[in-house]
Amino acid sequence: MLLRSMSAANYRSLRAIRMDLAGVNLFIGENGVGKSNLYRALQLVQAAVRGNLAYEIAAEGGMASALWSGKRRQGEAVRIRLAVELLDEERAVTFRYQVEAGLRPPKAAAGFAFEPQVKAEEFSIETGSRPVTMMRRAGPGITVRGETGRLQDYPEQAMTSETAIALLGDAGHYPEVGTFRRAVEGWRFFHGFRTDRASALRAPCLAVTAPLLDEDGGNLAAVFATLVHTREDTVELDRAIAAAFGGARLHVPEPGEHAEFALSFPDFPQRLFQPRELSDGQIRFLGLAGALMSYRQPALIALNEPEASLHPDMLEPLAGMIAQAAQRSQIWIVTHSQALASAVAARCGIRPRRVIRREGATWIDGMRLTGLMDEDGD
Repeated sequence: MLLRSMSAANYRSLRAIRMDLAGVNLFIGENGVGKSNLYRALQLVQAAVRGNLAYEIAAEGGMASALWSGKRRQGEAVRIRLAVELLDEERAVTFRYQVEAGLRPPKAAAGFAFEPQVKAEEFSIETGSRPVTMMRRAGPGITVRGETGRLQDYPEQAMTSETAIALLGDAGHYPEVGTFRRAVEGWRFFHGFRTDRASALRAPCLAVTAPLLDEDGGNLAAVFATLVHTREDTVELDRAIAAAFGGARLHVPEPGEHAEFALSFPDFPQRLFQPRELSDGQIRFLGLAGALMSYRQPALIALNEPEASLHPDMLEPLAGMIAQAAQRSQIWIVTHSQALASAVAARCGIRPRRVIRREGATWIDGMRLTGLMDEDGD
């Protein structure tokens, strides 16, 4: 399921932006231009699908912090708007979803005064010449297309903090909603592993087969054990680790109750270095290796400034892992490292998108209002 486009309006520095997306999407820019807001807007779409959009916005400071703070047109509703378009290439079905969140009206009784409130949603599919609305939500009321093919009132109203897409998905009676929801819930966002002594990356974990890395990296040892002892193919992983760490080798013993791993280095061939002994950059690189080279790849992998704490010599091996993962997953990368951007661009045959500020708002240099880049239209 390919994420074909996304749009965001009135969210932090995103005044109104829409862009078409490719297999590998690489965003580079200076600090403070809003690169991470693009990443976060996509993450909030997943939060809406999971049913915790209001919580996620509240956790980042609430609507007062999340709303666009620049000039608005007179009479414009003060709402965050997020939308995505996914394409099921095998079945030639396009899924579209959009959600709007705002503040409680001053005199309204429902909801808490400063919590984000879901105002509107729409979900549609397209299999032929025109899209068909499958669900529409306005305030608490939801209409949904039933077995007769007509839109009808859903028997349950949504709370202001709930999303209809999650409510219908939990009901289990709407296959199109379920398909879309499973696709978006499967996205993985990795935006800065902890690398301190208490980091989950450094700890043994329960020995449970792990086809995917958890977003906090807490099952990294199990991901490595699954590759070594279940897939029995670590050629690419071994190559990446050797290139990043001067010929180092990964050691993963047969798991007992817990899964563990260690590294050996050419200068100390008889000595195994445990995760607690590795540098921040080394353990972060291993976390990225688990994210990008796991047994099973998610449909979309999003990385926010993956170069943080990495030695410059690790950037080329990281680009190699990204290119390898791009053969099976859609990739979204936000970085301010020109070296990493150049390496990824060369390996993946793409052009980085430069994030800039235009009239105070985040924008992509060379992008048209339609979302196409200049080179895409030539």
